[in-house]
Formats: sequence, C-alpha cells, structure tokens
Amino acid sequence: MGAHLQPLALRLLALTFPLVAKGFSDETLEKAAKSEGYCSRILRAQGTRREGYNEFSLRVEGDPEFYKPGNSYRVTLSAATPAYFRGFTLIALKEGKEGDKEEDHAGTFQIIDEEETQFMSNCPVAVTESTPRRRTRIQVFWTAPPTGTGCVILKASIVQKRIIYFQDEGSLTKKICEQDSASEGVTDKPILDCCACGTAKYRLTFYGNWSEKTHPKDFPRRTNHWSAIIGSSHSKNYILWEYGGYASEGVKQVAELGSPVKMEEEIRQQSDEVLTVIKAKAQWPAWQPLNVRAAPSAEFSVDRHRHLMSFLTMLGPSPDWNVGLSAEDLCTKDCGWVQKVVQDLIPWDAGTDSGVTYESPNKPTVPQEKIRPLTSLDHPQSPFYDPEGGSIKLVARVVIERIARKGEQCNIVPDNIDDIVADLAPEEKEEDDTPETCIYSNWSPWSACSSSTCEKGKRMRQRMLKAQLDLSVPCPDTQDFQPCMGPGCSDEDGSTCMMSDWITWSPCSVSCGMGTRSRERYVKQFPEDGSMCKVPTEETEKCIVNEECSPSSCLVTEWGEWDECSASCGTGMKRRHRMIKMTPADGSMCKAETTEAEKCMMPECHTIPCLLSPWSEWSDCSVTCGKGMRTRQRMLKSAAELGDCNEELEQAEKCMLPECPIDCELTEWSQWSECNTSCGKGHMIRTRMIKIEPQFGGTACPETVQRTKCRVRKCLRGPGMEKRRWKEAREKRRSEQAKKNVDSEQYPACRLKPWTAWTECSTLCGGGIQERYMMVKKRSKSTQFTSCKDKKELRACNVHPC
Repeated sequence: MGAHLQPLALRLLALTFPLVAKGFSDETLEKAAKSEGYCSRILRAQGTRREGYNEFSLRVEGDPEFYKPGNSYRVTLSAATPAYFRGFTLIALKEGKEGDKEEDHAGTFQIIDEEETQFMSNCPVAVTESTPRRRTRIQVFWTAPPTGTGCVILKASIVQKRIIYFQDEGSLTKKICEQDSASEGVTDKPILDCCACGTAKYRLTFYGNWSEKTHPKDFPRRTNHWSAIIGSSHSKNYILWEYGGYASEGVKQVAELGSPVKMEEEIRQQSDEVLTVIKAKAQWPAWQPLNVRAAPSAEFSVDRHRHLMSFLTMLGPSPDWNVGLSAEDLCTKDCGWVQKVVQDLIPWDAGTDSGVTYESPNKPTVPQEKIRPLTSLDHPQSPFYDPEGGSIKLVARVVIERIARKGEQCNIVPDNIDDIVADLAPEEKEEDDTPETCIYSNWSPWSACSSSTCEKGKRMRQRMLKAQLDLSVPCPDTQDFQPCMGPGCSDEDGSTCMMSDWITWSPCSVSCGMGTRSRERYVKQFPEDGSMCKVPTEETEKCIVNEECSPSSCLVTEWGEWDECSASCGTGMKRRHRMIKMTPADGSMCKAETTEAEKCMMPECHTIPCLLSPWSEWSDCSVTCGKGMRTRQRMLKSAAELGDCNEELEQAEKCMLPECPIDCELTEWSQWSECNTSCGKGHMIRTRMIKIEPQFGGTACPETVQRTKCRVRKCLRGPGMEKRRWKEAREKRRSEQAKKNVDSEQYPACRLKPWTAWTECSTLCGGGIQERYMMVKKRSKSTQFTSCKDKKELRACNVHPC
C-alpha cells in the first residue's frame, strides 16, 4: 500500500515526534525510538492535556461500569460541534499493561462501517480510520474478553490537522471492569442516578435502510417490512431488553411475529418505572423514498427518575431478528438533558428461533439463548454471510432529538445557541389547526421567490389531500403562500439598497488568449434612511478566448449564456453555444467545440403520493386456533389523476390464537380372544390402544377393553370325563399339526418359520390378549397357493378381575 493510502494517524504520528517534541518527554521519545511495534509507539506517546478539554469523548453504549465476559458493546468516538477529527486510533488494554505484547490487549473489535473504520495494518488489534477526512463520530463493536481478565482500559487518540491528542484519563479513556459472579444477572447498565431537573421532551425518528439494493442476498421482495415500533422511557429498575440477557415473552412476540401487544402489556405492568410508552406504525414495504413516505416517528418524555429509553422493531420476515436501542441514557453528567443522539443499527438475534434465513420455517431454540448481535460468520445460508468476516451493512439509523424542556432546569448554562432555539421553537410554533379527519401528504419545499430583485414577491408550497374521513368537516387549503424578496434583500432593514438584476457580461477584451470582461447593475431605490449604497454596481472577471493563438487555430466567439436546465426538478442538462468567427489561416479544419453541456441540479423532486383510503381494520385470524394469518386492505381513490401507483393495497401478518384442541385417537379393535374356559360359560375380550392422548381440551378417550360372553359345550361330570376331554383336545392338536406337515410336503414351495414366543399380555388384569406369529420363510415366485402366508394366533391372558 502506498504512503498516500496509509491511515492518517499512522502518517501523522511519524511527523509528530519531531514537530511536537515539546509535548513529549525525552524519556517517552527514547522509549518510542527503541520500540519495534507501532502498537507500543502509539501507547507510549503522551500529549499535553488542556484544562477543560472536552471536545472529544469515548463512550460505551449504556455507560456500563462492568462488562460481562463475551458480551458485545457498541463503542462510539465523537466530537462536539464545531470540533471534528480527521484520524483516530482506538485500543483496548488490560489494566496496568503497556501494550507491547499481544496478550496485553483485551477483547476484540468488530468493524461496523468499512467506509469509516478499519484494523490498523501495523497494529491489527487497533482500529483506525479508513480514509482521512473530516468526521464527527465513528462506531465499532467491542466484544468483552473471557472471565478472569479483570479491568480493561479503552483508549483513543485523535488526529486533527498536524496535531495528535492523547489522553490517559478524562473523556478519551474509559475504564470498565469485569462483572464478578456474585453480581451475575444484575444489569450492567448505568447505576448512577440522574441529577437533571424538570422534564425533557424528545422525538424519535426511525430511518430504515434495508432494501434489495443495500442487502440483495435472498431479499424477500413481497413481504419485507418493519414491524410497529414499541418501547418506553423508563428507570434503571426496568430493562426491556439487553445484549447478553434473555428475551421476555413480549420481546419474543415482537421478534418472531412482529406483534407489539404483549410487549406493551409488559411495559404497562411496570407503570411506576415507565413514563412514556413509545409507539410508531409499521412500515410496508421496508423502504421507500422520504418524499413518498415520511420516516416513522414518536415523541416521548423523560424525567430524573425515568431517564432511559429503549425500543425495538422486527425486521420482517425473519426468524427472530430485530433492531433497537437498549437503556439509552438521556441524562448528562452535568445535570442536563442530551440534545441529540444518532445511532446506526445492525440486526440482533433474540435467541428464541434457530432459523438462518429470512423465511426459515419456525424452529424454536431449546433451550433459549441470549440476545446477541448478528455477525457475518453466523451461517453460510445467512443473508448477511461474508466468508471473510466483514462488517454487516447497516440496516437502519435512529435519530433522537430534544424538542423541549419543561419545569425548572438544574443546568442553567445552555449547551449552545442551537439548544436555546430548540427549546423556544415549540412555544413559538403556531398550532396546527388541521382536523384529524383530513389526511394530507407532507408539505413540499418552498418554491423560489417570484421576485429575483428587492421588490416584494411570493413563494408557495403545496400538499395533497389524500383522504377526507368526515365530509361534514371541511379541510383547509392545499396551498400555502408566504411573502418574500430576492436574494440579499430584506424588507425589515431600512438601510437596504434595492438593486436591479446584473446586466449581461460584456465581450472579452481580447479576441485571442486571456483578457477581462465586466458587467453592471444599477440602484433601483436608495435606502429610506438616506444613507449611501455600499453595494457594488460593477464586477469584472478573467476570460479566455481561443486559447491557442496560432495559424492552425480558428477564432471563435465567447460562450453564450447557459440555456435553462432541461429538468424542472432533480438532475438535468444545460447547454451553451459559441460561433466560429474565422477559420484557421492554414486552411485546416476548425476543431473548436461550438456547443458545451454540463449537468445542472434543480430543487429535489417531490412527487405527490397516491391518494389512498386509510387502512381497514385487521381481519379475523385465518384460523380459530393456533398460528394463522390476518390481512387488511385499503382503496386507491384517484389513480386516473396520478397515473400508475405502486403502493401496496393489501398487507398480511402472522397471528396467534390459543392452541387447537387435540382429540384422543385409538387403533382399531383387535380380534376377539379365545373363550377363557374349555367348557361351560366364559367370556372373550378384545382391546385397542391409544395412539394420541387428548390435549388442550380435546375429546377424552373412550373404553379400550370390551368383554362378551361365550359358551362352550357342557362340562361332563366325573374325573374320567374330564380326562377324556383333555385327551380329545390333545388328539385334535396332533391332527392339525400332522395336516400342516402334509401341506408342507405337498407344497414344498411354501416353507414357514417356527411360531414366535407369545407377546406380553396387553393388560395386567381384567382380561387381555397375547399374540404370536408364524412367518413365511420361503415362498417360490411360481407358487399359486393362497394358503402360503404369514399366520397369527391370539389367546386370552390375565383374565382375573382387577
């Protein structure tokens, strides 16, 4: 890699040692010179720390004092307006270590945005900038080291112009210690109380960036959406979700079904710990231009006790993937309220479903796993998979802006001038008297002023009435006008000169080479206070005509004025022309261009969205129990006026009702058993088995054993008769066996195996059955005897009463 492509922090560090030696001790320089690795050099260089030095800050999301081994944390390096930085380095060290050995470093960094950050080539455990340019913030993930590491020091250095700032304490150093086993299960979110006074009001705006263009792999074209946003402002005693924690039932239903109902129920159960429930509508499809659909937003409040905010929304369809913020602290250490928070978001896994693609079938994770950020190495089938382990492209950004403060404030000194304006703006803003029954598109930007001079003109903006839900309530106008004047004019300043437009440029003073040209304007009206006009009435500039003044060059006129842009909004083309005054003296062809074109930018195009009716109520679930789908529709109201409309007119989402009842299911009845007596009256039984037990209120199982009477020949009295009966039965069995042997000899193509042993009795008492089988051992393909088949015998057993 060439020197011009190396990180700015690396190149400037080499320059800084001789340039700012005054800021470093001789001992430090000597150590740095002896060091072999760049990691050691950046760690041992120490800069001068100025009093009140707080332009830059290093922050771990949630400001935890303790880390859980193996958990991931978002780390942000930022500069307060108007400060900025061009380069930086970021490292994580075990407490008390110098950093000149690999084992001195703790945990691992994960790149979020490759256009902003990369691993340092000469020090791969450190993170630095990808390209040197002005920036105000960067973000990376840091995964905490394993158990037993102890405290870790996160350190940053800032490169600004040709100066490098280091800090061993203060806002560029963050110490975070390992959470001991005794505090396992206790959140590592901020434990400090908020000291701010009064309340603050914020607006959350969610900008989705998940589309087929940004994330093409397996992108679900028809069903992509963001579920409804759900969250709250809350105290430190209640955590909606956190990395390394387990998803509640409410989080699970948002993650898997996109349903915020259970989550809202859980939030409202914590009424003492919650100030505002944060809710915003779902987005179908997931991405549309902002001039077609405004980004979803919600307003909420915080106070001294409930100064944290959390939210989440499902990336759908997906197994259990979400984005969101967890316990974002809006209270500052100076007893004030944070003015603005901007966070880029990557998806995280709720740990409740093991699917790996957007539309994987349900596969519950048993046992449930902890919430964790997705990575590009999770699974080869994952839509975010990268075999090189690169960063996952951002799927969303959330902006949280303070819009008002109420009550007496502890922090008397405002953050800056913009902060004062932000607090005053809501009070000065006129109330919007638009009835709720009138649904409009957003206002378009203001048009250009109708006057380009200091005479008064008008400018206009417009909006489209999308729906009028109540015809009895009139809707306000769709156009708005405002007085205006041309650029540089003011109707409030009595000392302002009213000037004419500039007159066209004069011809260039030369016909070949570089010369000058001028233009003029005049005073249309002198100031009302009688003062003199100090506005220039003439200006000149250099001009070039026929750059090559030689016999082979042709003489051309100056370029004319540019034509109007070919587009009324967005990007177009404009052209200008010139003429040939004289062909080359040597008779050659004139090669000078007589037409020139370039791109022109007009105000952004703002298309008026289709006129649509409001969404209908969700339909009933498609099933009466278990998991199903529900739908809702809306109507296209004026397609003829607006042309083709690509807005979807129907949406579908999953729904879940109580589990369906399962009835008992049985096998067929067995054959009747033999009579349980050899003479006289007895009984026979038959049984059936339970295949599926009843569940969720299903039909109970009927009887599984039936008994019926049987009668055998009369029993003969006397011992001689009984003996004769047994003898006859034995002779009968011998006769049957002899017949079977004859059959085998007569039909040698059918050979049977011996009888199997009797099976166990089907019941322990009350009459059961036993079975045994004789299987065909060999059957000739040519045999035509249907008697050659498997045989089965049944007999009664355990006939004694229960």
